Amino acid sequence: MKRVRCPKCENYITFDETRYTAGQSLVFQCPDCGKEFAIRMGVSKLRDRQKDENPDEQADELGCGSIVVIENMFHYKQVIPLHMGDNVIGRYQKGNPANCTFETVDPSVDLNHCTVTVNRDKQGQFKYTLKDNNSNTGTFVDNIELTPRERRIISDGTLFTIGATSIILRCTEDEK
Repeated sequence: MKRVRCPKCENYITFDETRYTAGQSLVFQCPDCGKEFAIRMGVSKLRDRQKDENPDEQADELGCGSIVVIENMFHYKQVIPLHMGDNVIGRYQKGNPANCTFETVDPSVDLNHCTVTVNRDKQGQFKYTLKDNNSNTGTFVDNIELTPRERRIISDGTLFTIGATSIILRCTEDEK
């Protein structure tokens, strides 16, 4: 099942995409506001991983963990894998240099909102460090805003918030 959002009232409409072919145009009428709008069936240019209906939080082909993005207002879950070094987290937009972007209509998420740095400590264990990238709305861990130059070490299950979007850090299985 896929869902589309009404451009007028932002209500979600769910439909069975298996009944249609790529390139086919569909016309919807919103049951809430009556607005008619059309979409064209096709393949997203974004990574398939971001489009999963039920993404696997433990899936991690690079072995460095992942972040689970849960938009509070929009109820859309995405799993983004992390890699060694700096993982710049932000809103997806074509041409954005951030390497851990996610789809959102949340205007309070900057293009380059915050960074999770993944490296190894002296024992060889992964270490995750979070910092805000001078964003407009700040980065919060446990409802406490990170100061401009603060770097906070985070661990598996840490919930942090950017704009109206919640993100959960998921470490690899051997790190838990």
